Amino acid sequence: MKPTYFFILFLLCLISIELHPQAINWVNISNQYSLPQGVQLLKGSRSSPALNVWFLRVDLRKGSVVVKPYLNPAGKEGITAFSGRFNAIAAVNGGYFDFASNASYSALVNPGTVLAKNINSVVRDGKTYILTRSFWGIKETREMSVDWIYHFGNRVLDIYTFPSPTNNAQGVPAPSPSPVNGLPSYELIAGIGGGPTLINNDTIRITYDQEVFWGSGVGYSNRDPRSAIGFTKNNEIILLVADGRQAASEGLSLPELAQLMKDLGCIEAMNLDGGGSSQMAVGTTLINRPEGGTAQRAIPTMLAVTIADSLPLLPPVYYNKVIDTGDSLCTLTGTGWTTSGISGFWGGTPSLICTTGNGEQYARFRIRVPSPGQYRVDAWWVAASNRANNTPFIVKYAGGVDTVRLDQSVNGLKWNSIGTFNFTGTDADEIYISNFAQTGQSICADAIRILSFDSLLTSAEKEEAGNINFELYNNYPNPFNPETTISYRLVTPEIVTLSVFDLLGREIKLVDNELKEAGYHRVEFNSSLYDLSSGIYLYRLSAGKSFLVGKMICMK
Repeated sequence: MKPTYFFILFLLCLISIELHPQAINWVNISNQYSLPQGVQLLKGSRSSPALNVWFLRVDLRKGSVVVKPYLNPAGKEGITAFSGRFNAIAAVNGGYFDFASNASYSALVNPGTVLAKNINSVVRDGKTYILTRSFWGIKETREMSVDWIYHFGNRVLDIYTFPSPTNNAQGVPAPSPSPVNGLPSYELIAGIGGGPTLINNDTIRITYDQEVFWGSGVGYSNRDPRSAIGFTKNNEIILLVADGRQAASEGLSLPELAQLMKDLGCIEAMNLDGGGSSQMAVGTTLINRPEGGTAQRAIPTMLAVTIADSLPLLPPVYYNKVIDTGDSLCTLTGTGWTTSGISGFWGGTPSLICTTGNGEQYARFRIRVPSPGQYRVDAWWVAASNRANNTPFIVKYAGGVDTVRLDQSVNGLKWNSIGTFNFTGTDADEIYISNFAQTGQSICADAIRILSFDSLLTSAEKEEAGNINFELYNNYPNPFNPETTISYRLVTPEIVTLSVFDLLGREIKLVDNELKEAGYHRVEFNSSLYDLSSGIYLYRLSAGKSFLVGKMICMK
């Protein structure tokens, strides 16, 4: 009886370990490599179940770094050679591919070009299943999303996103039909495919069956080497690689991977190619140990951390508002407005057109920005050869009234800059699109976008304050010259980032950036080291998913 008793205890211990794995011990190893501001590398490990895992945290708010997908012009090569080929700061493997032909089974988009497409269908048990598979994409405003997509053609404009994946299920005899009710990806700058989705809208949602990964070699519950990409509310990208199939590291199941990405603060995340393809490099240095050693599987795609100039992104955006013609803030005056039959309109409301005339027909957009300040204004339209090439955009702002004339016969399906204006933050701020044009047969009203690069205007910073586990205190002395002390208290150990910015959101100094124990912490800031002029500056403390901002005054 005793052997049976101890055997049962042994099984219970195994089940306990399986259900309650040890916590991962994270160590920031960024200082072991030449990484720029905004890029961190952390290594995690645990002994039961054995795991070695690494992730790169890339802060897109810094403005100096981005993450960009690459298709290998050499066909395939290991991650260190691939990363070195493009002088990447760091890199991880990309999506799925065919071993024999090197063809990518996962989409890869660079500005204006689709270099590879997600596969649109697979055959399982003699049945053809239509797929909407996962895709991570980034816009010029540095906004990101993980979507389920379908390609209706070979252009970027032919990529449609869907709120849910095609409703496939293993064993269901009638596969779902082609997807409908998607939205075109008009603002997409770059992105990469993979799957399945792990986190959607801040909720773990593993769409393994819907994306038909059964029978593909991608396991669900088994522990394997894994790679993933996700992003946080603070616009940080997480690139993660976990070793597996080794005594030193068993790997992760998809549910474990999803939970880990959620624990790291991701609000959306996607699985990438795994197994022997899971690789990470910093420069040309291999970070993990694929299949237990330094041998690297040749891969055709990667996600690289690189300089910001690699993608045509705007500076970090702190306020982003789009007013469509179907919104209550847009009203039409005059008769003769009709919908345009040309595709490519913004949002869910078709473009509106009217014939050129004497200005009695116009679309009025009430801006209603949150605070007085400087804002950039853009316009979206669908172009046509008969559009006016001098359509008046009339802007009412703090400086008075300006008229900017733009050519609507070209540059459709994109945001076009009207200019930068100081708005009052009152109902006096307005934009009119008038038909008072001297050329062409019609003018177009579609959407107006208002952006701010001023970190004081972000509503996100005000919203985050409800879910924090730390305190940020007023700096002392304040005003100061040249030194002041910034203090904060952590309830639990956290990886914190403390930075000082000017009022335009430009980082002056990364003051603190490391794992801190719970308790009180003080950091000294000396303005004389940075030749600061008198004025207001911001200091921002980030920990986990939350952040707080304080203001300080340098007075000389």
